[in-house]
Amino acid sequence: MIHTQTKLEQIMHDRKSVRKYKENVVIPREKLNHLLEQAMSAPSSSNMQPWRFLVIDDPQVKKEVRAIANNQEQVETSSAIIAVLGDMKMYENAEQIYNENVEKGYMSREIGDHMIKNSYGLYSGLPEHILQNIVHFDAGLISMQIMLLAKDMGYDTVPMGGFDKAKFAEKFNLPKHEIPILLIAIGEAAAPAYGSSRLPFDQIVRYV
Repeated sequence: MIHTQTKLEQIMHDRKSVRKYKENVVIPREKLNHLLEQAMSAPSSSNMQPWRFLVIDDPQVKKEVRAIANNQEQVETSSAIIAVLGDMKMYENAEQIYNENVEKGYMSREIGDHMIKNSYGLYSGLPEHILQNIVHFDAGLISMQIMLLAKDMGYDTVPMGGFDKAKFAEKFNLPKHEIPILLIAIGEAAAPAYGSSRLPFDQIVRYV
């Protein structure tokens, strides 16, 4: 049976980590807002949605961020940098989240109240390193959606974990409960990304 590649599969294979961008290309904030709004359909632990975003599109600020991001060229030349942050106090939004679920008819009042109580009770008592693991995992889920959606919109991206997170937090005066996790450069490619091979399927997949 011959498999016909779907549009989603094509986007997944076409998305590459681009590091050379056309300078002075402006992505309207309306488009960036739409991109992030659509990406927020990503799943998260207990639907706590711990991701927060700091979008950097000012040329001078991008230049300053480049200095604390290992001098990576794409930080400055891309259209914008989407900084993905993790809110370690995401559980404080449990009441807002689940009350809205109840109002929209997604669940009963009884279940909503149960989820509010459980979410706050569970996450508020977790050690910091466990909370960090949770927000990092959830940030990874939404970051992949951002990059795929960007490709579908005609833009290229590259995720960057190599930056001084302490200096980044200090520069933008982030509250202590918001931790920087990832920078995503977005823009129009000035040069194609390198191809990248993958390990053989049989080497990485097992059935039991």
